Amino acid sequence: MECRIGCGACCIAPSISTCIPGMPEGKPAGVRCVNLTSDNRCQLFGKSERPAVCLAFRAQEDTCGRSSQEALQLITKLERATALAVKHEKRIMPLLYSLKSSSA
Repeated sequence: MECRIGCGACCIAPSISTCIPGMPEGKPAGVRCVNLTSDNRCQLFGKSERPAVCLAFRAQEDTCGRSSQEALQLITKLERATALAVKHEKRIMPLLYSLKSSSA
């Protein structure tokens, strides 16, 4: 699938934890990247400053759907599921380590 020109969903919905030009602390989920133009085009596309996570993203129907609005909904849903999984892992991993240590 080809990226929809002017969609911008992948520059709005997900969080990005790495430094981005203009956003040194990364980008929170649901916040427009400062490098996204008013017509939803990436100013960093094709440039060496583009973050690795952005370079790795590939438009696919299961994440981008059939419209820009559907892409925003799908990527937001994936972001929330990922955030919940990470939150759960951060809570459960210390418990698993403590159980493992106490049984040794």
